[in-house]
Amino acid sequence: MISFVFSIVITIMGGVIINSYDEVNINTKIEEYHENTNEISSISEFEDNNIISQNVIEDKSIWQLEIPKINLIARISEGTNKKTLDEYVGHFEETSKYNGNIVLAAHNRGYKVNYFEKLKELEIGDEVIYTYNGNRRIYVINYKTIIKDTDWENLKNTEENRITLITCVENEPEYRRCVQAIEI
Repeated sequence: MISFVFSIVITIMGGVIINSYDEVNINTKIEEYHENTNEISSISEFEDNNIISQNVIEDKSIWQLEIPKINLIARISEGTNKKTLDEYVGHFEETSKYNGNIVLAAHNRGYKVNYFEKLKELEIGDEVIYTYNGNRRIYVINYKTIIKDTDWENLKNTEENRITLITCVENEPEYRRCVQAIEI
């Protein structure tokens, strides 16, 4: 009985340590990002008498997702039907496109295009870059889980800017892999 209680305490402590470690990693990423963008803007504040904004893209038709760790650059299209997901990362129509919770889905295997095939390789602290309507935002992963295919809790809108990536779980059709990142 004592060893059982001891193992539960160790498990809980381990979870607390891991969560603290993840939170420190995310906070460090956010601080590094802000330091780097401040440094960049102080190096070159003006070009042709115009202030440079590294978060504004000239081509407003670009709607894409970038995840550097897994070498992903993919165009996004409205909808999550088969036709859309066969060519693009799909956007859940009932979710935001820019503020709040942006929810995207893609195939991970067995189709012509499998943009989320390496989604399971992502870790807490990895970056996700989202571009829409000439604006670019950088997010850092803070949550990974497996959900039931009927669990739509992660699609709800949020006050903070968040991006949610959803794909199937291999050989488990009733489950989905869910990765969330918050704006930095």
